[in-house]
Amino acid sequence: MEHAVIEREELFMMIEGGKSAGENTAGKLYTVADIEALPEGERAELIDGEMFMMASPTLTHQDILVGLSSKIWNYIAEHKGECKVLPAPFAVYIANDDRNYVEPDISVICDKEKLDEKGCHGAPDWVIEIVSPSSRHMDYERKLSLYEAAGVREYWIVDSEQRNVTVYNLEHGEEPKMHSFSERVKAGIYEDLFLDFSELE
Repeated sequence: MEHAVIEREELFMMIEGGKSAGENTAGKLYTVADIEALPEGERAELIDGEMFMMASPTLTHQDILVGLSSKIWNYIAEHKGECKVLPAPFAVYIANDDRNYVEPDISVICDKEKLDEKGCHGAPDWVIEIVSPSSRHMDYERKLSLYEAAGVREYWIVDSEQRNVTVYNLEHGEEPKMHSFSERVKAGIYEDLFLDFSELE
């Protein structure tokens, strides 16, 4: 028990020092148990045992999150679809191991066998991340690699600063496509779902 307390104290010392939780001199790797032991209100993600604390989202981020989630939910409901759209915070045990844990901004999950009260166990079909200043490297590099390896079918990166959406059709290995906020962007996992980002501004 004391060992876990010391680890948590070390974690917050590193956070206050501006480092990710994985950047310690001992090279410690964290697990899902460390995520679950965080104090209430503290959120973090885990990639290959490296822990990253999550900052509070901006107003723009939340506007986009709510708008996109609502449009996707309405589409699924109107078509009596089986998939579920789940906005953050929602736990995704992306690789079904104890070294990887993420909270995508939006997860669309079509296999209900992956879902329980704790979260999603395995890869969502469609993930949308909304870029924040502190998450740029994570969204465009670390999470892209993780989602591709885990079997996410489609990955969108919504960049409000650059006013564009990058769509990765990971299921078919296609080159990523970039769309401006002035375009209607088609969801690859559905035949006739288009999201109009101009309506979110």
